[in-house]
Amino acid sequence: MLPHLRPLPIKDRISILFIEYGNIDVIDGAFVVVDKTGVRTQIPVGSVACLMLEPGTRVSHAAAGLAAKVGTLLIWVGEGGVRLYAAGQPGGARSDRLLFQAKNALDETARLKVVRRMYQFRFKEDAPSRRSINQLRGIEGARVKEIYKLIAKKYGVPWKGRKYDVKDWDSGDVVNKCLSAANSCLYGITEAAILAAGYSPAIGFIHNGKPLSFVYDIADLFKFDTVVPAAFKIASKSFPQPDREVRKECRRMFIENKILEKLIPTIQDVLDAGGLNVPEMPADTLPIAIQEHERIGDDGHR
Repeated sequence: MLPHLRPLPIKDRISILFIEYGNIDVIDGAFVVVDKTGVRTQIPVGSVACLMLEPGTRVSHAAAGLAAKVGTLLIWVGEGGVRLYAAGQPGGARSDRLLFQAKNALDETARLKVVRRMYQFRFKEDAPSRRSINQLRGIEGARVKEIYKLIAKKYGVPWKGRKYDVKDWDSGDVVNKCLSAANSCLYGITEAAILAAGYSPAIGFIHNGKPLSFVYDIADLFKFDTVVPAAFKIASKSFPQPDREVRKECRRMFIENKILEKLIPTIQDVLDAGGLNVPEMPADTLPIAIQEHERIGDDGHR
């Protein structure tokens, strides 16, 4: 592997890059975007956590293969970076981590412990005792509605609730469009971290039954400290393209909050709360991106 393509641990990477109207390929060993005039722009793919591909983008087989090899997630999104359509997997998940995650999800006692840890992480207090997962989900939903109201009041934005129609994007108001754009950014780097750590985006604990259930679980732990305030901040101003401003603000927030340093340790922290043991797996069988991450190590999030 060329030195400039050697993958960095997830915590040291650029969070996201958006690409539109270009052909992505590997030319002379470099990961590049070629525009319609033939101009090449090189991307240090091993230094990026997630590439968001907007309409007008084409990806070659070689580029997709290289992105997977270095652990960079490719996500196909709608115009403006909203509505996630599909994603590639960077390097493959680990069977030991998948089994660990699945055991936590299938064991009722362990799953409740994980959900209670998520509640504690999110609201900075212990979850109410003797409550089921469904009851905690309801309590959480009520608290989230109040948090939305408080943030809307802080930025002076009219708020009628979280409403959007994925089939009719233009029907949403500005603040809901900003929130959808912001959430897409957070979901992208969260999915990249989950896959890089060897887990499945689909095996959730609070959310379930969706391809990104675990992504939603983990992203919710950070949402109201990062992307939601960013969305309301942009919605409070008169930008001609608020979705683009949201993306710029989210990138700034991700750097400021060092979110890529926090994601994988947080994932491990909440799963460890289940009280189960993860089986060992020989290092030489791991995908290269995970080997790099574990060789260098990661700092805790506290």
